[in-house]
This record gives sequence, structure tokens and C-alpha cells, in this order.
Amino acid sequence: MAHDTAEDLRVKPHTKVRLRDWDSSWAGPKEFRHLRGDQLKQEAQEILANNLKRLSDAQDLLWSTGEFALLVVLQGMDAAGKDGMIKHVMSGVNPQGCEVTSFKQPTAEDLQHDFLWRYIRHLPERGRIGIFNRSYYEDVLVVRVHPEWLAKQHLKASRSLWRGRYEDINACERHLTTNRTVVRKFFLHISRKEQKRRLLARLNDPQKYWKFSESDLAERAYWKDYVEAYEDALSATSTKQAPWYIVPADHKWVARALVSEILAGAIHDIKLKIPAPTAAQLSAIRKAKHLLQS
Repeated sequence: MAHDTAEDLRVKPHTKVRLRDWDSSWAGPKEFRHLRGDQLKQEAQEILANNLKRLSDAQDLLWSTGEFALLVVLQGMDAAGKDGMIKHVMSGVNPQGCEVTSFKQPTAEDLQHDFLWRYIRHLPERGRIGIFNRSYYEDVLVVRVHPEWLAKQHLKASRSLWRGRYEDINACERHLTTNRTVVRKFFLHISRKEQKRRLLARLNDPQKYWKFSESDLAERAYWKDYVEAYEDALSATSTKQAPWYIVPADHKWVARALVSEILAGAIHDIKLKIPAPTAAQLSAIRKAKHLLQS
């Protein structure tokens, strides 16, 4: 998919996001419009496969130079496809250089610290890729929809609290990019209709029962509240150095192709080069070759 397509998904800084203006069922550029069902899936899979090769090559550069880290933030409503995104898009990278962290409800220890504390501990070191399946944004999303969580942090909900947290997040991400962590954030944009279809699929297939949680239905009742929370967070925290991408997620394979394209491009845009060997390394290589050949 073209670079222009990825840029169309990027939330421009200082713009107000209205999710109803973003098509969650977008099925690719014009040349994809005639495709349906398996044809669309096959085309998107081919693009994904090409991007996985690019991503693998890009990871080699990241690992060999050790100059930069990549932080990938995945957010979305329940059943938006975060787990599947990780499974398929990151299947082409070396697991030795990649770490996935899924954040559940905070522990008692987490609640005794500032809201960023438990996330900072899992940031990737230079040379590695870190994937956050949910992230510090939960503290301006779930906590905003359920402000009772704030009582456990001895805080009260207010406009100034959320505004302050947006500022803290922007400052944190600015600090990360200054210190050579590339930050890319993806909101997997799923429609309420498609979420219903996926939740029903879990209930109708015994092989998918393990995916179902009663909390999925409970949270679905807060759909409008989550939309408002996401709109405000996306508007306030998409910056030049740490942009948000609103990825249409009703078609899983299209979403995966788009994310893989953006991630591969993010590393290649740094323009890293395989480190040139030192004189000592070249000497060691010549000696090793001589020993092996003799």
C-alpha cells in the first residue's frame, strides 16, 4: 500500500478527531475496490508478506546498530484485533529482539505509583522492538470511563486531571524520541457492528470460548463513553515525533497490511546502515577464514 495511504491514516497534530469521520470498513486503495471476500484477503496477505520481509530486514539494521529502539503502541476497543495484529505482523521478526507486553488491571503496587510507572519499566532498550498491547493510554481511556479507579490512586476525575495526563504523556514520548526511541501508535478502529459480529463468533465457536470475557459485554455498554475518550486522547497526543494512526480494522487483513507498512517504513526512515567493521575486526575475520580453510 502506498506511502500516501499511510499518511492519510496519520492524525495531524492539533487537529480534532471525530471517529465518525474515519471509515472503519475501508478496504484499501482504489485498485482494491473491486475485490471482495477472499480476493481482498489474498491481496492484503501478499502485501503483508512483502512488508514482513522489509520489517525483518529493518529489524536486522535496528539490532546490528543498537542506535535506536522502536516502541509500538496498540489500542482499540475489545475485539478490535490487537492480539491478531501482534501474531501476524510480528511473525516476521526475530523474537530475540522483540518483546510484547500486555497490560491488564493495575496491581496494588502499581496503584501506589504515578500512572506512567508500570509502563516505563517495560520500554525497549536500543536495538530492540517493544510492543505494548494496551498502554499508558489506558489511564486516560478506561480510567476516564471508570473514574472509580482514581479513588485507589487518591485522585478525583476532572478536566484538569485528563489535560495534565495528556501533557505528561506528550512529555514522556518527547523524552523517548529525544533519546532515540521511535514511537508509533495505532488505534485499531472497529465499528460497533463488527465488534458485535466478532463477539458472537466467539460465542458460537467452542474453539474460541477462551477468548470470551463477560467484561467484553459490560464494556460494550460504554461504547459512546469510550469513543469520546478516544477522540480526546487522539486529538491531544498525536504529535510529529509520536504520531497516532487510525487504522480501519473491520477488515483484519487490510489493517495488518497497513500496520506492517507503517512499521517497516518507520525503521527504514531512520536510514540506518550496517556498521563498518573495524581494523581489528577485519584482522580477526581474516584469521578465522584462514583457520577454517586450512
